[in-house]
Amino acid sequence: MTPKERYKLRKFIDELESYRGRHTELVSVYVPAGYDLNKIINHLFQEQGTAANIKDKTTRNNVIAALEKMISHLRLYKRTPPNGLAIFSGNVAEREGKTDIRVWAIEPPEPINVRIYRCDQTFLLDPLKEMIETKDIYGLIVLDKREANVGLLKGTAIVELSKLTSGVPGKVKAGGFSQQRYARLREEAAHEFFKRVGEIANKEFKDKPEIKGVLLGGPGPSKEEFLDGNYLDAEVKKKIIAVKDISYTGDYGLYELVEKSKDVLAQTEIVEEKKILQKFFNMLAKEPNKVAYGINEVKNALQYGAAELVIVCETLDDKTIEELEKLAESVGAEFKIVSIETHEGKQLENLGKVGALLRYALS
Repeated sequence: MTPKERYKLRKFIDELESYRGRHTELVSVYVPAGYDLNKIINHLFQEQGTAANIKDKTTRNNVIAALEKMISHLRLYKRTPPNGLAIFSGNVAEREGKTDIRVWAIEPPEPINVRIYRCDQTFLLDPLKEMIETKDIYGLIVLDKREANVGLLKGTAIVELSKLTSGVPGKVKAGGFSQQRYARLREEAAHEFFKRVGEIANKEFKDKPEIKGVLLGGPGPSKEEFLDGNYLDAEVKKKIIAVKDISYTGDYGLYELVEKSKDVLAQTEIVEEKKILQKFFNMLAKEPNKVAYGINEVKNALQYGAAELVIVCETLDDKTIEELEKLAESVGAEFKIVSIETHEGKQLENLGKVGALLRYALS
């Protein structure tokens, strides 16, 4: 699912989530990919007959009307769309005693695998919500002999789970200790520290099928010592997909590890977003007359047909996103929605939430 598809699906879900029926009168139907629509329509006719037995007159009329509107809408389709269909209908009037029966339908970006009919006070949105949940999750471990951080890469978000510090003595030998004894003390302390890190990593990453892989990094040879030791469970160790030499631990170390692992994360959202945004900021530094940023400046570039690629933060308001998208489509400009989970995304947000790469300089 692209960021644009995810944004549109999230917007659809947010709208339907804002409605609540006064009784069990909001109808949700999920049609699986490849399923016969005529069977769904016949089922809805049967539900209309059942609804006729509802005691409360208002609820009865609202459910029958919602089903009728849904049936009429389904008849517009010659066949079930490739990914299936989710359709919703009900009375969403704000005032008691008023009627406003509406119908919504969406062909989701991912296949629907369940057939559902539900009549309730709220629309059933869980199958759609599952689609926008992050699918690509990676474990992160950065460490040296002083500290370690365990985290997750979830889509574009880097989440720290644990931060640990060690009791490993410094490299300078303390007075009264022989060189060998001091080295042994450091080795024992490092062993105990690595055990603690391993326990945390095993707890967070073992028996978690949603974690597609684990990235390991750190300055110096500590990461290899940790990996070669028996600190990680065999299952977790098998998930290690990259070992990277990085300069830091801590929060910055987690970000650096992801940055250095582009080669193995080439298909994940965060890398794609960073590529687009880095191109924008590189152009801003080298040829500032070939970029625009801020809502008014980007609109101006679009109106002149100068914009080649428009980038907007997902935190921009829906109305402006729709306006910019329509303008972009009208002049053949590419349109991308990005998160603010990356450093670059936050930079764009601070620049006005909108940026554009131009085909030619406007001034």
